[in-house]
Amino acid sequence: MTTLRQSYLRSASSLCCPSWFFDFLLCTATLLSSDLRYTQGMQVVSTGPQTIRKAEGENITLGCSYTPSPSDTGELDIEWSVISPDTTQKDQMLLSYTKGTVYIHENNALTKELSFATRDPSMGDASLSVAVLSLAHSATYKCKVKKSPGVDMRKVSLVVMAKPSIPKCRVEGEELVGKPVSLHCNSAKGSAPLKYMWRRESADPIPATATQDSVTGELRISNHSRSFAGIYLCEVNNAVGTEHCRINLKAVSAPNRAAVIVGTVVGSLLLIFILLVFIGVLYWKFSSRHRYEKEFSNEIREDAPPPESRPVSRRTTRSTSQPPPYGRTEVSSSSEQHTRTPYSNSHTPVKYTPFEYDGKCGYAV
Repeated sequence: MTTLRQSYLRSASSLCCPSWFFDFLLCTATLLSSDLRYTQGMQVVSTGPQTIRKAEGENITLGCSYTPSPSDTGELDIEWSVISPDTTQKDQMLLSYTKGTVYIHENNALTKELSFATRDPSMGDASLSVAVLSLAHSATYKCKVKKSPGVDMRKVSLVVMAKPSIPKCRVEGEELVGKPVSLHCNSAKGSAPLKYMWRRESADPIPATATQDSVTGELRISNHSRSFAGIYLCEVNNAVGTEHCRINLKAVSAPNRAAVIVGTVVGSLLLIFILLVFIGVLYWKFSSRHRYEKEFSNEIREDAPPPESRPVSRRTTRSTSQPPPYGRTEVSSSSEQHTRTPYSNSHTPVKYTPFEYDGKCGYAV
């Protein structure tokens, strides 16, 4: 101190300033340095990356180990909070520890998964544990440890990302030699940025003429050949996970155009022939049916008309109304047979003989 004062005095004499002014400056600097050492007693000693990326569904522990100073004699106070992106808003308090009690300041899905990593945070470890991470846990966290007069804090940013889902591989275009073809790979889920990369499952590299897009997952082949045939592997990844899919790319020779044209013409002619045969069969069936119906109607017209009805006398009616005597039924029936003469095909008129009633026998003769 004496040496420092002597140097200040020499500087004061060279600058023509009073010595008491430099004594004042020296005392002020001494007090400030002692006060600074006093307030830096509490120290958070946790180290690690300031930004942590983790996958959804995993667990994590945000470190906050601290070392108090012997001069820190006040009550221990530990706070975990989420820093608001808006500087005009207050930070969101999550957990705190005061006088041996743990307090939860928010009752929501975010705080249900939060807890101190140790049972007693007063033992120098105030780390925060998250059991199951979700996308809502992405935030900047602040750990503040205070034990009067010492205080210190640590900030860490947590980024929770979704792993990419298993992608789907597909071929777009014809797998014909000489034609353009492309392989596509797409993952339906996953936090951006997703990066796609195509490679062959064998050790052979992809020919240099093929181009691939790591953002869209497309492998484009402008002129397909047998050198491109084989099994391809598409790998998609982000900061927290990797998935892949496989697809078999074939190389098929283009068919002979002349053979295709001849086959098409022959097939068309054959189809026309079958249609004509079918139409002919239908026409023959309908014509036969119409001819049969016409012949049948002509036969009906050629039949003779039915016989004219003859008058029946009251006597005949009375005689026929009387029941024939028992045992003479055959005679009566025979009489009727002789009386009813069938008409001939020449339409000769038939003469009917009236019945005579026999009073003795009691029936017509």
